[in-house]
Amino acid sequence: MDDSDRENEGFGAHDWADAAGKRWLAQLDRFESMIEPIGAALLDRAGYAPGETVVDIGCGGGWTTRRIAATVGESGLAVGLDLSPDLVAAASDRARGAGLANIRFEQGDAAMAMPREAPFDRLFSRFGTMFFARPYPAFANLHRMLRGGGRLDIAVWAPVAANPWQQRVMAVIGAHIDLPPPQPRAPGPFALGERDYVQDLLESAGFTDVDFGTWSGELRVGGPGSDPESAARFVLDGMHIGDLVRPSGAEVRAAIQQGLTDLFARHRDAGGVHMGAKAWLVSARA
Repeated sequence: MDDSDRENEGFGAHDWADAAGKRWLAQLDRFESMIEPIGAALLDRAGYAPGETVVDIGCGGGWTTRRIAATVGESGLAVGLDLSPDLVAAASDRARGAGLANIRFEQGDAAMAMPREAPFDRLFSRFGTMFFARPYPAFANLHRMLRGGGRLDIAVWAPVAANPWQQRVMAVIGAHIDLPPPQPRAPGPFALGERDYVQDLLESAGFTDVDFGTWSGELRVGGPGSDPESAARFVLDGMHIGDLVRPSGAEVRAAIQQGLTDLFARHRDAGGVHMGAKAWLVSARA
């Protein structure tokens, strides 16, 4: 176990198997539409082909898994893996509704789980690899999911400083409550923002040919069409940052919600609330 593993041990995976998964499910369509452009960019970069077998790590409601299944066709297979049983159930229902036969979903921790179809040709993850309590062993397990020469494609957020949508939200909240000091590399949305760290994780796990692409653009906070008020409620009710606000009581929450509403009002156009965002699109070979 290296130093970052010791620092992160015990943080868990933000209770994705319970409360965090339920919150994501309650806001599923808004979350999916908010990060859809990044998922679409990662899918384009991955360039799946008919007949390939693919595991989708942290698949959530299965939007990316369904698109992978449609691309690899009847001769291929897409397996979605997620910690949340609630999200796995919802993803399975949506896949059945779409009439897809070459897809299945499994509840499990990607740090340790091994779907029965492994090894896969490909591994995909849109923001599903940043919450491992012990990232080095977890990425070694991801490597074991792939056949020799198989390819990994993941999207992870770039540092907070490159993501105004998060940085400015944190500034509003920090004006009302004391925020805990940042813990670099601790499990959370921005754990893999450092490119050198991601490269070391992958190479230590046995991956080669690590390559970084970039997605930069305007993120629609709360999904396209959100107004400032609904976007503020979305942040506090659906996102992890809301966990820091809840203990402060109704009066403080109301003040923070108003501050977020005012912030989002300054970043609204006909398509909804928009703020700058940046993510790494990372590929590597097993």
